[in-house]
Amino acid sequence: MKEIFIKNKIIIFRTAGAIMFLVGLVMLFWSEPKMVVLSENEIAAANVARMEAKVRSGNSNSEQVPKPDGSTFVEELENNQKKQEKQLVILSMLFGAMLLIYSFIPKAKSDSEK
Repeated sequence: MKEIFIKNKIIIFRTAGAIMFLVGLVMLFWSEPKMVVLSENEIAAANVARMEAKVRSGNSNSEQVPKPDGSTFVEELENNQKKQEKQLVILSMLFGAMLLIYSFIPKAKSDSEK
Protein backbone atom coordinates (compact mmCIF):
# COMPACT_ATOMS: atom_id res chain seq x y z
CA MET A 1 0.00 0.00 0.00
CA LYS A 2 2.82 2.34 0.90
CA GLU A 3 4.58 1.62 -2.40
CA ILE A 4 1.41 2.37 -4.35
CA PHE A 5 1.04 5.72 -2.56
CA ILE A 6 4.68 6.67 -3.12
CA LYS A 7 4.53 5.60 -6.78
CA ASN A 8 1.32 7.56 -7.52
CA LYS A 9 1.76 10.40 -5.03
CA ILE A 10 1.54 13.20 -7.59
CA ILE A 11 -1.61 11.79 -9.21
CA ILE A 12 -3.24 11.29 -5.80
CA PHE A 13 -2.40 14.86 -4.70
CA ARG A 14 -3.64 16.38 -7.96
CA THR A 15 -6.87 14.37 -7.90
CA ALA A 16 -7.57 15.12 -4.24
CA GLY A 17 -6.74 18.81 -4.74
CA ALA A 18 -8.97 19.14 -7.79
CA ILE A 19 -11.86 17.36 -6.07
CA MET A 20 -11.57 19.50 -2.93
CA PHE A 21 -11.35 22.69 -4.97
CA LEU A 22 -14.36 21.74 -7.10
CA VAL A 23 -16.37 20.75 -4.02
CA GLY A 24 -15.55 24.14 -2.51
CA LEU A 25 -16.69 25.97 -5.64
CA VAL A 26 -19.90 23.95 -5.88
CA MET A 27 -20.67 24.57 -2.21
CA LEU A 28 -19.96 28.27 -2.66
CA PHE A 29 -22.35 28.72 -5.56
CA TRP A 30 -24.95 26.29 -4.20
CA SER A 31 -25.16 27.94 -0.78
CA GLU A 32 -25.41 31.50 -2.09
CA PRO A 33 -28.93 32.85 -1.59
CA LYS A 34 -30.87 33.31 -4.76
CA MET A 35 -31.98 36.84 -5.51
CA VAL A 36 -35.76 37.14 -5.63
CA VAL A 37 -36.78 39.99 -7.87
CA LEU A 38 -40.32 41.24 -7.41
CA SER A 39 -41.98 43.71 -9.70
CA GLU A 40 -43.61 46.85 -8.37
CA ASN A 41 -47.06 45.34 -9.01
CA GLU A 42 -46.25 42.27 -6.90
CA ILE A 43 -44.96 44.44 -4.05
CA ALA A 44 -48.07 46.64 -4.20
CA ALA A 45 -50.34 43.56 -4.21
CA ALA A 46 -48.55 42.17 -1.16
CA ASN A 47 -48.93 45.51 0.63
CA VAL A 48 -52.65 45.65 -0.17
CA ALA A 49 -53.16 42.07 1.05
CA ARG A 50 -51.31 42.85 4.28
CA MET A 51 -53.43 45.99 4.87
CA GLU A 52 -56.66 44.05 4.19
CA ALA A 53 -55.66 41.33 6.64
CA LYS A 54 -54.88 43.97 9.27
CA VAL A 55 -58.29 45.63 8.76
CA ARG A 56 -60.10 42.26 8.99
CA SER A 57 -58.41 41.36 12.26
CA GLY A 58 -59.56 44.63 13.85
CA ASN A 59 -58.41 45.50 17.35
CA SER A 60 -57.99 41.91 18.51
CA ASN A 61 -54.21 42.43 18.56
CA SER A 62 -54.39 44.51 21.73
CA GLU A 63 -56.31 41.76 23.57
CA GLN A 64 -53.80 39.00 22.83
CA VAL A 65 -51.15 38.10 25.39
CA PRO A 66 -47.64 38.54 23.99
CA LYS A 67 -45.72 35.28 23.63
CA PRO A 68 -42.09 34.97 24.70
CA ASP A 69 -39.77 35.55 21.80
CA GLY A 70 -37.58 32.55 21.03
CA SER A 71 -36.65 33.73 17.56
CA THR A 72 -33.41 35.38 18.70
CA PHE A 73 -31.96 31.98 19.59
CA VAL A 74 -33.01 30.51 16.25
CA GLU A 75 -31.59 33.49 14.33
CA GLU A 76 -28.31 33.22 16.21
CA LEU A 77 -28.13 29.50 15.46
CA GLU A 78 -28.82 30.07 11.74
CA ASN A 79 -26.19 32.82 11.59
CA ASN A 80 -23.62 30.52 13.20
CA GLN A 81 -24.47 27.73 10.75
CA LYS A 82 -24.07 30.09 7.78
CA LYS A 83 -20.73 31.28 9.15
CA GLN A 84 -19.55 27.68 9.61
CA GLU A 85 -20.61 26.81 6.05
CA LYS A 86 -18.59 29.72 4.69
CA GLN A 87 -15.57 28.67 6.75
CA LEU A 88 -15.89 25.08 5.51
CA VAL A 89 -16.04 26.28 1.90
CA ILE A 90 -12.98 28.48 2.39
CA LEU A 91 -11.00 25.67 4.05
CA SER A 92 -11.97 23.18 1.36
CA MET A 93 -10.89 25.53 -1.41
CA LEU A 94 -7.64 26.41 0.38
CA PHE A 95 -6.66 22.78 1.00
CA GLY A 96 -7.58 21.86 -2.57
CA ALA A 97 -5.52 24.71 -3.98
CA MET A 98 -2.59 23.88 -1.69
CA LEU A 99 -2.66 20.21 -2.74
CA LEU A 100 -2.74 21.22 -6.41
CA ILE A 101 0.12 23.67 -5.98
CA TYR A 102 2.14 21.16 -3.98
CA SER A 103 1.70 18.51 -6.66
CA PHE A 104 3.09 20.83 -9.35
CA ILE A 105 6.22 21.87 -7.41
CA PRO A 106 9.20 20.02 -8.87
CA LYS A 107 10.96 17.85 -6.31
CA ALA A 108 14.74 17.87 -6.03
CA LYS A 109 16.10 14.40 -6.63
CA SER A 110 18.44 13.05 -3.99
CA ASP A 111 21.74 11.38 -4.84
CA SER A 112 20.30 7.92 -4.19
CA GLU A 113 17.50 8.46 -6.73
CA LYS A 114 19.78 9.61 -9.55
